[in-house]
Amino acid sequence: MPRPTAAQFAYGTCTVIFSTLAMLLLSQTSSGPGVALIAVAALALGLLVAMTVPQPRTRAVTAVPAHPLAADREPVQVPAAARVSAGAGEATRGRAA
Repeated sequence: MPRPTAAQFAYGTCTVIFSTLAMLLLSQTSSGPGVALIAVAALALGLLVAMTVPQPRTRAVTAVPAHPLAADREPVQVPAAARVSAGAGEATRGRAA
């Protein structure tokens, strides 16, 4: 059985309190057994309300490939001049640091 959420606690508690007050005021009972019967009825009503509050649903996570088109792509050819100039710049930065 899943653990109750904060919303379930709040709805159940409010139902118990307000239904107890309403039933005591409407019935105008002052006897012990009458008050006990109203309290039990309010607790049952609060439990019913708390259990009917919808649970938050978890979403199903589907696996999505990181690069869906990676298999369809062709490798890019880099000209030799671009590779040499990039390598020379890195060597210059390495000496200066």
